[in-house]
Amino acid sequence: MTTVKGRGRSPTCCAPLSLHHPTCTKHWNKSPAGKRSRLSGLSATLRRGILPTNGCLSDLGERSDCLDSLSPSERSKIMARVRSKDSRPEMLVRRLVYAQGYRYRLHAKDLPGCPDLVFRRREKVIFVHGCFWHRHEGCALARMPKSRLDFWQPKLQANKRRDTRNKRQLVREGWKVLTIWECQLKNSERLGVRVRRFLDA
Repeated sequence: MTTVKGRGRSPTCCAPLSLHHPTCTKHWNKSPAGKRSRLSGLSATLRRGILPTNGCLSDLGERSDCLDSLSPSERSKIMARVRSKDSRPEMLVRRLVYAQGYRYRLHAKDLPGCPDLVFRRREKVIFVHGCFWHRHEGCALARMPKSRLDFWQPKLQANKRRDTRNKRQLVREGWKVLTIWECQLKNSERLGVRVRRFLDA
């Protein structure tokens, strides 16, 4: 067990280490065995606040141009933790919609693209997209990494083509589709109006 020097008790973190809780950032003093203990390299990466998530780039603002300051191994670790469901932007939208009195189903696997929020009686769906992963055109959060373009360009372009294909299929099946981008979550009042108009139309 690692102890805090001079306190004799175990350090605790306020939340589990994850992309959405980059809170465990302290470097502890030497352990009784004399070896310096510190959090993983992933924690250090998160402390620098650098990489795309399916949902947390909005916290980084203009620092989204720092994508390439990660080493391949650091980037690989973070990519493995990116959520496809229950991302921070999605949770914010779900709370907003619920607070307005609407009820919905989540991630309907029987529909093209597995929409994030499904309103079956209204025949409407909402997708909550991360700007980086789904290529929000003209958005600063969607900046393309400067390295490994042979990997990133095909991957991200495939995401965008898949989104377009799923939306067209949903429309053909009679569904109305609303896409909410993570950068649009900054103004919750405007977003709330947009959601109400979509669902009540």
